Amino acid sequence: GMTPTAWQKSRFPEFMQQRMVRVHDGIDTDMVCPDPGASFRVGPSGPLLTAEDEILTYVARNLEPYRGFHSFMRALPSILERRPKCRVLVVGADGVSYGSRPPEGRTYRQMYMQETGLNSDRVHFLGRLSYADYLSVLRISAAHLYLTYPFVLSWSCLEAMSAGCVVVGSATAPVTEVIQDGENGFLIEDMLDPQCVADKVVETLGRRRDLEEVRRAARQTVVEGYDFKRACLPRQLELINDLVTEVTQSQ
Repeated sequence: GMTPTAWQKSRFPEFMQQRMVRVHDGIDTDMVCPDPGASFRVGPSGPLLTAEDEILTYVARNLEPYRGFHSFMRALPSILERRPKCRVLVVGADGVSYGSRPPEGRTYRQMYMQETGLNSDRVHFLGRLSYADYLSVLRISAAHLYLTYPFVLSWSCLEAMSAGCVVVGSATAPVTEVIQDGENGFLIEDMLDPQCVADKVVETLGRRRDLEEVRRAARQTVVEGYDFKRACLPRQLELINDLVTEVTQSQ
């Protein structure tokens, strides 16, 4: 058996864990890489943003509580008040990938916008983007917020690190497998506390020009342990070949 994170492996019965290895699907770190010249235009006539701007990014396939969307939204008013030059780029659709659905006829985005009274022209909900535009968003990020309950690790977390983002993540499994607080990113101890989320984001944005080492370390973590061509695929092929050899010898 093969599982992408140690946490997922730990969810299986002990007798199965003995025949399982941790190998991630892998990230194309040659494609997902930093680009100091990256830019992203918000809409056809919106502002053209670059890494010189103060950009907070948040990405999820769908905007829902499993990925901490509720805490993110509840933290935004404080973040926007304390960082008046910050713009927020939110990537993700209004469906549900995991967990329960919102009340009929509503989306989680509508629910939490109403709850927080959020009405700011500095928050841009981008929906789903092309992969190229998505990478541009990551490359101009000053801080990338990744919140999740203990669950499957999103590719977007590793892609953000590979792109050189400063990831501010929840101190939950399996995020803690890849982010060491203060070394290759930052961890939020209580992701369900919006003030805790806001404080860590505001602190990170305030230090954004002094975090180049964190950015480099984040990318290096992915290059060394999660690169598809150099780390993950060779290990996957090795497992297949070992299995073939084992079966052949047993016949």
